[in-house]
Amino acid sequence: MRIGSTIFIALRALMRNKMRSILTSLGIIFGIAAVITTVSIGNGAKTQMEETIAAMGDNVMIVLAGNFNSGGRSSGSGGAGTLTLADAESIGKEIEGIQRLSPEARGDARATVGSQNWFTKVTGVLPGYFELRSWPFSEGEGFSDRDVSAAAKVAVIGATVARELFGEDSPVGQIVRIKGAPFLITGVLSRKGANLFGQDQDDAIFMPVTSATKRILGFTYLRSIQVQAANKADIPAIQDQIIQLLSQRHRITADKEADFMVRTQEDIAQMATANSKIMTLLLSIIASVSLLVGGIGIMNIMLVSVTERTREIGIRLAVGAHGRDILLQFVLEAITLSSLGGFLGILLGVSLSELFSSVVGWNVLISTQAILISFSVSAVIGIFFGFYPAMKAARLDPIDALRHE
Repeated sequence: MRIGSTIFIALRALMRNKMRSILTSLGIIFGIAAVITTVSIGNGAKTQMEETIAAMGDNVMIVLAGNFNSGGRSSGSGGAGTLTLADAESIGKEIEGIQRLSPEARGDARATVGSQNWFTKVTGVLPGYFELRSWPFSEGEGFSDRDVSAAAKVAVIGATVARELFGEDSPVGQIVRIKGAPFLITGVLSRKGANLFGQDQDDAIFMPVTSATKRILGFTYLRSIQVQAANKADIPAIQDQIIQLLSQRHRITADKEADFMVRTQEDIAQMATANSKIMTLLLSIIASVSLLVGGIGIMNIMLVSVTERTREIGIRLAVGAHGRDILLQFVLEAITLSSLGGFLGILLGVSLSELFSSVVGWNVLISTQAILISFSVSAVIGIFFGFYPAMKAARLDPIDALRHE
C-alpha cells in the first residue's frame, strides 16, 4: 500500500471521532505548553540576570563585610562593620593589576527639596565609582578627589530620586537637604533599573565617602569595596591577593572564620542563577510527567480504536493488505494525534509566555531550539506509545477479526 493512501486512511479514522481525538491530545498539548512556557521564563530570567550582572561593570569584584559566625549566627554579607577606608586604601596601594577601586558606605536617609521629600539610600563612594560601574550621567557630572578630601557637601542622584524630588525640572545646580544638611547636586545618573535582588538602583544618592561617613551616616565602616581589574585574566590572582591582604589586616587565622567575602561577577552569577535553575528543573519534570500521561492517553485510545475496528482490520487483511500496512496505519494515527497536540501545545506555550511577560512585566525568551525539541518529542511519543497498539492490530488473525462483532 502506498504511504499516501495509508496517511489518508489514518486521517479519516481520526476525523470520525473528532472530539475523542482532541481530548486525547490534551495531555500532549498541556505538556508541551508547560515545557515551552517554563523554558521561556527560565531563559528570560537568565538573560535578565546576565544583563544586570554586566551592568555592574567590566571585570568587577566586590569585597563584602560579613560572612562570620558569632554565637552560631552568620552576619550576612554587608552586615558587619569589619571593612574600613584603610582596608580600601591598602588594597589600592599594595595589589597590582587594579584599574579602579571604590569603597561603599551605605545607609538610608530622607532627602528634602522644598515641600517634597523622599526616603532613599545614601551611598558614599569615590569619584571613580561611576566609571567602574559603567554608569553614565544623563545630566551634569560627578564629584572630584578634592571633594572627597574636603568631605564636601556635593551629591549625585539617581533617576528615581530626580523624578520624585524635581519632577520634570533639572536637578543639576539645585540644593537637596539630607538629614537637614544642604548638598549641591552636581549630576544625575542615567537609568539603570533593578539589581539582582529586585531593588531599584536608581533610587539612590551618591556623595563622597568622607561626606557620607562624617555628615550623614554616623559610622565609618564600609558595607563593601568595589574593585575593577585591568584585565579579566588577572581576576583570580587579584581575588586571592585581596583575601590574603585582608586576612593579614584582620588577623584571620586558620581556626578563625573570615569576616569578609570577595565575590567576582562569575560567583555572583552562579549564586543568582542557582535557585532559578532548580525551579526550572522542577517545573520541567512536572511538564515531562504531563507528556508521559499524554502518551499513555494516546496508547489507551489507540487500543480502544483497535478493538472497535477489529472487523475493519480483518476485511483489509482479507483483501490483500499486509501486516506492515496495518502497523503503519495505526502508528501514523498515533503520530498524527501527538504531532497535532505538539503543534497546538507550541501555540499555547508561546501565547502563555507572551501573556506572562505582559502581565508580570518579566522578559521571556522563547527558544527556537525548545520549540523544535518539543515538537520532535511529541512525534517520538506518538511512535513510542502508538507502536504497541499498532503491533497488536497488525498481528490480528484475519479470520478471527472477520468473526468479531
